Amino acid sequence: MSTVIASTRFSVLDRSRIREGHTAAEALRDTVELAREAERLGYHRFWVAEHHGVPGVAGSAPTVLAAAVAGATRAIRVGTGGVMLPNHRPLVVAEQFGVLESLFPGRMDMGLGRSVGFTDGVRRALGRDKDDADDFDAQLAELLGWFRGTSPTGVHARPAEGLTVPPFVLAMGEGAAVAARAGLPMVIGDLRDRDRMLRGIDRYRAAFRPSGWSQEPYVVVSGTIAVADSPEAARRLLVPEAWSMAQARTRGSFPPLPPAEEARARTMTAKERDLYESGLAGHLAGTEEQVAEELESLVEDTGAQEVLVTTSTYDREALLDSYRRLARVTGADPVAVPA
Repeated sequence: MSTVIASTRFSVLDRSRIREGHTAAEALRDTVELAREAERLGYHRFWVAEHHGVPGVAGSAPTVLAAAVAGATRAIRVGTGGVMLPNHRPLVVAEQFGVLESLFPGRMDMGLGRSVGFTDGVRRALGRDKDDADDFDAQLAELLGWFRGTSPTGVHARPAEGLTVPPFVLAMGEGAAVAARAGLPMVIGDLRDRDRMLRGIDRYRAAFRPSGWSQEPYVVVSGTIAVADSPEAARRLLVPEAWSMAQARTRGSFPPLPPAEEARARTMTAKERDLYESGLAGHLAGTEEQVAEELESLVEDTGAQEVLVTTSTYDREALLDSYRRLARVTGADPVAVPA
């Protein structure tokens, strides 16, 4: 194992993807079980996501799910990747993380994004529109102010005030600039557009302003990594998500994940086929030796301090095997977790 990989943290983001023939409840329980395994394998943190009105995603309430994950684990850091701040009042978000940090002290992370709903209907249901993302700077400043007790309202966020929950900014679009201005760690993806990722990282580092939250830039690169005993088996892990993404981009709905062989056999339009093939490209996928080489190149190119793995697939055992193989690649130290 290279010294570059050995000095890098590796973490997991799970989006609670629903699988065909399985329920949302199963997807959420699968997330909790994956968190237990990630802790046992020695991953640094485990995050959950926020999606609203999406047929193929069960994770709609990330702070609630983070509480379940933290309660089922003992040592791994737990957080959100992320809470979409434009969808919420900053005071309520501060209160939620204040409760989490009070229950699980020293283990919580507050990953924050600027996206609003996936469709116009979801945005209307949330009482938001696309323009609400433009206020992300102010929303972020207000949220952090609740922890510092600096709100001009005279109101105090209980029990958040005085607590420290590390904030991270998900750098999609303008997120890199927001993270730099606020002096916060940045999470940036995805691995399929390496040039765009590198440009975002360069802008972030150049514009970074030290803050009370972070004195130096901290970069987390995020994307799909699939590891198996052969390149073909690793590629098979990518098929369900690639098919679902192609459906989402052509039909406006992100469906549950199908088995890989069924997805491959389904009829697709020319546009769907192009999007599907594009969805299979650019990820880190292969054997342990192949992925180790690609990871070393990724970390060297980006200078990232951490890699956040976001792999989803239908075959749960193959997914768990991928994370176990990746842990061997990264030299993660397995953790002895009490029963």
